[in-house]
Amino acid sequence: MRFSMKNVYALLVPVLLFPTISFAQLPDCTAVGVAYGQLTGQLQAIVGAQNNGGFGFQMWATIVNRKGEVCLVTSSGGPGEEWPGSRVISAQKANTANAFSLPAFSLSTANLYTAVQPGGSLFGLQESNPVNPAVAYAGEANNYGTATDPLITFKIGGINVFGGGLALYNSSGILVGGLGVSGDSSCADHVIAWKLRHVLNLDFVPGGVNTDTTRPDNIIYDIDQPGNSRAIAPSSASGWGQPHCLPTDVAPSSLPQTQPFPHP
Repeated sequence: MRFSMKNVYALLVPVLLFPTISFAQLPDCTAVGVAYGQLTGQLQAIVGAQNNGGFGFQMWATIVNRKGEVCLVTSSGGPGEEWPGSRVISAQKANTANAFSLPAFSLSTANLYTAVQPGGSLFGLQESNPVNPAVAYAGEANNYGTATDPLITFKIGGINVFGGGLALYNSSGILVGGLGVSGDSSCADHVIAWKLRHVLNLDFVPGGVNTDTTRPDNIIYDIDQPGNSRAIAPSSASGWGQPHCLPTDVAPSSLPQTQPFPHP
């Protein structure tokens, strides 16, 4: 059977005009549902309470959507009161938590520490998906952490493998993006991110590597480092542990429980 161009056109027109295939769209910043003022105010309140362990430093926070695009960047202090380098680290953490979490399985950046060490099951992961420097350092520095931060709408990239990055799940159990917090010890970063995600109502976490199912992507302190808290090649009983940072570290069990995952 031979087809003329007229035959081909007749077959294609209905498909072009009336497509029958539809594709789900990845959640954008609207799906995250957090405003700049809300993120800033809650971050300031949590940091100001000074019960997060660490050094009590001012913090950066970044949210990305499921596409990896930056939605919001803010800080808890005034200009120059946070580590400048932690702005991009907060964005890396948000990107990592989003990039390596799934609709039914969340990995925090704290959970990645052991696995990426030499000999670990994810060794080399931190070298993948590098930060885009043209995005990371673009724009006027005085706008960093404001509602017009130059990171916004761009894909920052980057992989971070210590505490402070968490995936975001809304009240319908949908993975809508990631949150990254940086500016203090990595253990305090995790605590602040955990509390911030909770008050933003984005912690309907379905599961993770932590055996505490009420906190499935929580930091795990199970690393055996006899005689040396800075030992190389730590041994984690779970395979997902991170070392303690300071004697003032907050107990993971004292953090708010994640909200019940809404099963159909």
